[in-house]
Amino acid sequence: METKSPFEQFEELRIDRISREFLTETAKWANFLSILGFVGLGLMVVVALFIMVIGASTSFGPFGGGVFVGIFYILIAGFYFVPINYLYKFSSNMKNALRTNNQASLTSSFEYIKSHYKFIGILTIVIMGIYILMILWGMFAAFGRMM
Repeated sequence: METKSPFEQFEELRIDRISREFLTETAKWANFLSILGFVGLGLMVVVALFIMVIGASTSFGPFGGGVFVGIFYILIAGFYFVPINYLYKFSSNMKNALRTNNQASLTSSFEYIKSHYKFIGILTIVIMGIYILMILWGMFAAFGRMM
């Protein structure tokens, strides 16, 4: 005879009052952090444009180092936009779900927070891989100089 877990015995999980309070507070903080993230993105783009203008006006010409640094900043801002947008959509859908008891909004909010953490996890793995490659490259470069 097959035994089911406690979660499989229920067709639906219910959100009690305490869980609702926790989710409400989580949605408020997620909204706050996402707004701060969007402000940071705006500042990052402004700084990138400033660096590009200053870099283009230097004696290095239009393809000076400042242009490449500015483009790099804009690319970083593009990567940063994705998880911040997921976080904002989580918070707005969660607030809507709790306010209107809308199951579709609740499900959507959990989908966005899953996507947020999935993106952050994959990005962390990629960055750790880059760090490992840089360390190995540094070790081989140091070993090559010793020879």
